This record gives sequence, C-alpha cells and structure tokens, in this order.
Amino acid sequence: MRALLIAFGLLETVAPERIIEPCERLSFENPETGQLRPWTIPMARLEGVVFVSLLVRGGKRVRRLRTPIAAFGIVMALLPQTVVSVALEAAYENADELEVRRWVVPATRLLGACYVLAALLAGRVNAPEDGHSE
Repeated sequence: MRALLIAFGLLETVAPERIIEPCERLSFENPETGQLRPWTIPMARLEGVVFVSLLVRGGKRVRRLRTPIAAFGIVMALLPQTVVSVALEAAYENADELEVRRWVVPATRLLGACYVLAALLAGRVNAPEDGHSE
C-alpha cells in the first residue's frame, strides 16, 4: 500500500494534470468550465513532494502532523460545504461557475472523518509498546 501511495505522490508531482482532470470530470457537472488559478498546478506538485517525503522519511515528521491533520479533518467533517467552497475559490478563477456534484460535500465530510481517524491511529501505531517514550 505504501508503494502505491508513493507512486500516487510521484504522479501528482510529475503530472498533476493526470489527477486534476479526472477529478474535475468526477466532481463537476460542467468540468470544461473550470479555469485553474496560476498557482494550482505548482501547489499540487508541492503537495506531491510533501506527500512522498512524509511517506519515505516519516517518523517524527508524521507524528508532528497528527494534530494539524486531525484539526483539518474536524473542520472538513463539521463544515464540508465551507471547505469545498474555500478550496474551489483557492484553486479556480471562476469557482462560482462550477456546478459541484451532489456527492462531493458528503464525501468531504467522510474524508474529514478519515483524517481524524488516521491522526488518532497514527498516534497509537507510533506509540512505544513498553510504555516508555522515545
């Protein structure tokens, strides 16, 4: 699974359009309308680099991110419409013209819950078994 996630992160780094375009087709009723902001592709590349770095080097870096990941997950779970709106405004010049499919907001809520769960489980997985800290 880790190798698959690393491959995904590398794809996002090298060719973010290969991820963005299918996601637009799945998420919008009118995907051809979307006009990405100039920084969207570079930010997707940066996200891929960070993702791969965390997967490859992990350890303390991942543990330090547990709280921000959980906090973001809580916001996603409790305010999914707001998160979708803010994300669209950040990524698209014409966010108000995009027609988001009905499943996107509930999926955002579910993804937020998954972030919270992942952050909680990361703490348990990284905890020493003998009760002593590292």
